[in-house]
Amino acid sequence: MISLVLFDLDDTLFAHREAVNEGARSILRGLDAPPHPDLEPGEVKRWTDLEELHYTRYLTGELDYLGQRRARARDFLEPYGVVFGADSDAESWFEFYLTGYRAAWAVHPETFHVLESLSDRRLGIITNGELDFQLAKIEATGLTPFFEHVIASGEVGVTKPDRRIFETACDLFGVAPADAAYVGDRLHTDAIGAAQAGLRGIWLDRDGTTPSLRVEADAAGIPDITTLTELPPLLG
Repeated sequence: MISLVLFDLDDTLFAHREAVNEGARSILRGLDAPPHPDLEPGEVKRWTDLEELHYTRYLTGELDYLGQRRARARDFLEPYGVVFGADSDAESWFEFYLTGYRAAWAVHPETFHVLESLSDRRLGIITNGELDFQLAKIEATGLTPFFEHVIASGEVGVTKPDRRIFETACDLFGVAPADAAYVGDRLHTDAIGAAQAGLRGIWLDRDGTTPSLRVEADAAGIPDITTLTELPPLLG
């Protein structure tokens, strides 16, 4: 039986993508000449792609935390003729994003029900990000009482899928990896990374994905779920 259940935060418990989209719209509303409404979905998608690009650069150590924020703002606003003379200008524009992003903070609809159903287990979070920023989301959305520990890559010094961050979490709880499960929305970063560290990796594939990833998950012995409500039966 699994005694410790560890979760990813963004897009697993916390509705990150929806909040990101609202943050991108907030930037667009701050422009002197916003794009036509028909173009807005494409611009929101472009912001998401830039987040993926530059946040990955931060996680790999190529950029620091503020640097990835500045890079996202610069690349997103360049087509609109916005040029930053100083880093502080880029950071000021990023605040437009943060205003919309924070206003949309919420958990996925089933999150609280599932966490309450796991009251007989110990619970924690492993997240790639800065601890203070992630704790702010956890507190604001009412998640804090459910979790004993939050392990953030910014504090540990390694990022998922490095096995050391999963091992660090298990050591902190005093639980063997074989007695722990990890649930996340990224197959490689979360589920396979956890499984390679000896935990039971579980892939949360909310939207459905490409057949090749499902084949890869099956080959790796990774169970997949489409909602957290399917999680408890997998824990033994």
